Amino acid sequence: MADQPAYGSRPRFYGPQGLSRTQASLRASDADREQLVDVLKGAFAEGRLSQDEYTERMERAYTAKTYGELALLSTDLPAQMPPSYPAYRSPGTNSLAVASLVFGVAEFFTAGLTAIPAVVLGHKARRQIRMTGEQGSGMATAGLILGWTAIGLFALLVAVAVLAAVALNAHGGPASSGLNVNGGTNAQLLPIYTPTGSNGVLGHFHHR
Repeated sequence: MADQPAYGSRPRFYGPQGLSRTQASLRASDADREQLVDVLKGAFAEGRLSQDEYTERMERAYTAKTYGELALLSTDLPAQMPPSYPAYRSPGTNSLAVASLVFGVAEFFTAGLTAIPAVVLGHKARRQIRMTGEQGSGMATAGLILGWTAIGLFALLVAVAVLAAVALNAHGGPASSGLNVNGGTNAQLLPIYTPTGSNGVLGHFHHR
């Protein structure tokens, strides 16, 4: 199909002239979307787009269907990077990944109170890193491991405490204390023999 005239030379969706109205309704390919993403990455690296703007536009770029939808995402950006700037500069370390690792390490000093923030920030950091290409994937993973480990240990301690309480109640009832339900002791009744009394009547047994 690449040798057919219809596919021989397709204009790029961005450029000095942009897209014409007749081209805006044409279906975009994955390669076209990747071209726009490269432009957005370069604009983000140069500070032309904020973090939120870059994330939003990149999500829209990957879901765009036509050239017109792609063109709307780059109308306020230069078609080519200025000569004095590199075409693309790798972003730095993700701040949420750093925070996740810090909260994970802080568990040892806070008795695990920072485990949940470490897990939440770690998941958010990994999602942002996949979208922005920032560094810090290892730190986010370490924060997740530390956070989930602390949460698992806490859940295990709670389960052991509950089982111990149930076992203690099951073996600590009133019958094992040596007292009857009326509060007296479970003493054994022994027969007592009384010798012959002064009136000559034979002695008899009675219970004490």
